[in-house]
Amino acid sequence: MPPLSLYIHIPWCIKKCPYCDFNSHAIKADTPEAAYIDALLSDLAIDLQCYTITRPISSIFIGGGTPSLFSSESIDRLLRGIEKQITLKENIEITLEANPGTFESHKFAEFRALGINRLSIGVQSFNDKLLKKLGRVHSANEAVIAAEIAHQSGFDNFNLDLMFGLPDSNPNDSINDVTTAISLKPTHISLYQLTLEPNTYFHKFPPQLPNDELIFATQQQCQNLLAAQGFQHYEVSAYSQLGLQCRHNVNYWQFGDYLGIGAGAHGKITQALPDQITRTLKPKSPEQYLKDTHKNGGTEFIALAELPLEFIMNHLRLKQGFSIDTYQARTGLAINTLEPALSNCLKEGLLIHHDNHYYCSEQGWNFMDNILEKFMP
Repeated sequence: MPPLSLYIHIPWCIKKCPYCDFNSHAIKADTPEAAYIDALLSDLAIDLQCYTITRPISSIFIGGGTPSLFSSESIDRLLRGIEKQITLKENIEITLEANPGTFESHKFAEFRALGINRLSIGVQSFNDKLLKKLGRVHSANEAVIAAEIAHQSGFDNFNLDLMFGLPDSNPNDSINDVTTAISLKPTHISLYQLTLEPNTYFHKFPPQLPNDELIFATQQQCQNLLAAQGFQHYEVSAYSQLGLQCRHNVNYWQFGDYLGIGAGAHGKITQALPDQITRTLKPKSPEQYLKDTHKNGGTEFIALAELPLEFIMNHLRLKQGFSIDTYQARTGLAINTLEPALSNCLKEGLLIHHDNHYYCSEQGWNFMDNILEKFMP
């Protein structure tokens, strides 16, 4: 069986950002924090029983929303409740998403004392003008201070999230953001291009973005800067110091299993190969989730015909690609089920085959959609 991770979704933020398409909601004075922790633990218990889970958890990722808005007492109760229900691996990676605001960063030491050993801090930019355009509630100075507090609190492993291609920005803005981030000595930097996602304010009222050529040039300059400072580009938008990739997200991209608990959380569970790989979805509305963690959610088996694409669209996000053995182990299918798409990608120079691994060429990396189209059932 594949490794098993646990994703926990806490859907509240201080405010909804105009570019955000995640399941997040502005926090209120009467947000039911204690009841939500109860619901999460009940949700986990039901999933463990339903899927007869006995494997240990190798990583936990608490995302949102802004989970650092919750009190350390609530996060402690959540983690202790999980430990009572399922075995955690000895060297487990536990990540908490946090924003740089003073209200959250002063709790970093408390979170570290609970056993959380990795932070993912949503900086987005170190430019106050650009932060305002993104609707962020923190300042550039608060972002710098948050990284410093992370170090002081004992986090020797943390990520800084950055975005490029922002409204009214230029390449120097992004270079300054990356340079500042590197100076704060994180172990991991996520660098995303701003995209106008459906059902967001920015999609309804699009801001003026730099042209595609300028965005691509900006991305290349930032990637060169990161590489020069020892950050390895191991996934589409992820860069890490040697050996410090986000283990939780790598498990997703390697088509591993993960339980998803919380409002709108997704999961993937393998029970038998190749025809019992299940996708799960929990009710998206926090109110509905609190009433019944599984009502109005859903489950579906991944059809055999869709497994090759499901595997490829995850694994090819990683620079190292995939091996034949991994494909067979994760899907239960023979390598010939990837044909003729695999051979066509090799002939067109989109993929490279070396050392029993298939991975994207530079051309394939920049035109991933062309590859995925070939594997559609």
